[in-house]
Amino acid sequence: MLTYPQIDPVAIALGPLKIHWYGLMYLLGFTAVWFLGKKRAAKPYSVIKPDAIEDLVYYGALGVILGGRIGYMLFYNFPKFIDNPLTLFRVWEGGMSFHGGMLGVFVAMWWFAKKQNCTLFELTDFITPVTAIGLGAGRIGNFINSELWGKTSDVPWAMVFPNGGPLPRHPSQLYEAFLEGVILFIIIWVYTNKQRPVMAPTGLILFLYGCFRFFVEFFRMPDTQLGYLALNWVTMGQILSTPMIIIGASMFIYAHKKAV
Repeated sequence: MLTYPQIDPVAIALGPLKIHWYGLMYLLGFTAVWFLGKKRAAKPYSVIKPDAIEDLVYYGALGVILGGRIGYMLFYNFPKFIDNPLTLFRVWEGGMSFHGGMLGVFVAMWWFAKKQNCTLFELTDFITPVTAIGLGAGRIGNFINSELWGKTSDVPWAMVFPNGGPLPRHPSQLYEAFLEGVILFIIIWVYTNKQRPVMAPTGLILFLYGCFRFFVEFFRMPDTQLGYLALNWVTMGQILSTPMIIIGASMFIYAHKKAV
């Protein structure tokens, strides 16, 4: 069993002002989009110019934050939202959904694509590699916050989380950081290192993320307010990831067939 590192969730405290590591992870993700986006925008086949990256980051951040929060309340805490819709604005209580954030980003990119005179999928293909860094950073933030931990386990790397009870658990946040962050970034970055058929990179990241998330859900505890939704093992994360796998694979295959 490994010892949980006990990292203070507050990275910097200046009087009443507190900056949390989780917020810094979001900042790291947006910074990665800006920095690597500048490099990708310099390629001859890029659909946007380097000077448009700042606006791209703004639209993307808006989509992630609004979509993530709204998605969490609709997918994971709908009864509470119906009971008191104002809980949507209680962001300090926590609660962000990747799937909601993804939908929010698609809406934001659709809006931004219209301003850039390109198609939605041309733009989402452009941002696919850099989004993986934000995903991985967010999972590190979950680990520091000691949240979204895994099921109890006796594997040598299991940890006792401060608010997870006395038994050691899978550090499922680190599994996700590795798969959704490191591995996903490497695959998509290498794949998009040269021009690919429109829609193929977007389809690939949807498919891979869906597969990785579906797999890790077997080691991760389901949200307490939902529990398992079917067969005593199916989680909301798996239900939401299944369409991503199917749609992503279909988009990838279609894009390559169309390009032949």
